[in-house]
Amino acid sequence: MINQKAEMYKKIGISRKVWEYGEYMEKHLHRRFHQIDENAEYNQLKVIRAMQENCVKEACLYTSSGYGYNDVGRDTLEKVYASTFGTEDALVRPQIVCGTHALAVALSGNLRPGDELLSPVSKPYDTLDEVIGIRSSRGSLSEYGVSYRQVNLLPDGSFDYEKIRKAINDKTKLVTIQRSKGYQLRPTLSVQQIGELIRFIKNIRSDLICMVDNCYGEFVEKQEPSEVGADLIVGSLIKNPGGGLAPIGGYIAGGKKYVENAAYRLIAPGLGKEIGSTLGVTKSFYRGFFLAPSVTAAALKGAIFAANIYERLGFPVVPDGKESRHDIIQTITLGSPDAVIAFCRGIQAAAPIDSHVIPEPWNMPGYDSDVIMAAGTFVQGSSIELSADGPMKPPYSVYFQGGLTWSHAKLGILMSLQKLLEENLVVLPGK
Repeated sequence: MINQKAEMYKKIGISRKVWEYGEYMEKHLHRRFHQIDENAEYNQLKVIRAMQENCVKEACLYTSSGYGYNDVGRDTLEKVYASTFGTEDALVRPQIVCGTHALAVALSGNLRPGDELLSPVSKPYDTLDEVIGIRSSRGSLSEYGVSYRQVNLLPDGSFDYEKIRKAINDKTKLVTIQRSKGYQLRPTLSVQQIGELIRFIKNIRSDLICMVDNCYGEFVEKQEPSEVGADLIVGSLIKNPGGGLAPIGGYIAGGKKYVENAAYRLIAPGLGKEIGSTLGVTKSFYRGFFLAPSVTAAALKGAIFAANIYERLGFPVVPDGKESRHDIIQTITLGSPDAVIAFCRGIQAAAPIDSHVIPEPWNMPGYDSDVIMAAGTFVQGSSIELSADGPMKPPYSVYFQGGLTWSHAKLGILMSLQKLLEENLVVLPGK
């Protein structure tokens, strides 16, 4: 059986030496993988309970068109999200095209001219620069009179509570907390840490809206930020909660007033959640959300495997191979542009779709440097599927995530290592 498996890996492009190294590393991760499976089981039960409590029925899987009035599937799905995440309300729509769009809708729906937005966890993800107005852009919050302030994390990745206290003023209206790291090397924030930060902020001003960018974090832990005080949590359905099946979409969940404000911005004032057709995606949304806990678990195993594979080879990794996990992203600092390119080409070569395509860095909209992306995915840009990307600038780090199954995530990492080995950019250690 072992020889058969090794032979199949050989046929797909993995050398015996790389395969044996992967088998050696996997053997030492069984306990971590069991913990992930336990967590996934809990979250799976949470989703099933939410679906049962809200009486999901066959009619919920049907679609609507036009205005989408009385779309029972859409409305029930939003109740399922709210129940799962422990919120008053949720907005789950195919009209939200990505995570950045969802965040832009939540921010612009709940901020008004003269308000100030505060980020107490350093700068948000690059694609929000133009949304906020950090980099000038038409239609930014800055153009509409919303100011921005940020407090950087301390060198060890912890919160600078004293500066946060000083930054909060009479204009501060909304605090945005990015759970994942983006193109930074800081640790991802745990739900517990987010809860502690929100309690600190609310003790200063209880009326402040605390919004969490939850992208890449859903179902990684047993709790979500909305269960520890967040007024809003926001994410993309082509990441964790879509389970690899949602073809598009995003969600905004939280307090009813804040969700309605976002809905008025997404659709139109006075219309909000009452309209918005689903155009045939409802079944994929339900099925993807149902599968999301197990798909997220597969991605987590891939991230832990990658951390251990590359850490042992001497590359800095965040999180490291033994740390607790709070999102599905694994950062590996490879130290050179050639290594980043080789890594991403390995991920692409392991894909079921477009495996023949050779990724190249390019000037992607929303970024301040060339970016290379590898994603041979069933849904374009779906980062719950096997994917990797990185900005082409020092320290030349790559960000790996996804894998609908553990087997595919494992193949992707081994293929990335194979490409680095072929380019003489890494040396495998002895056992």
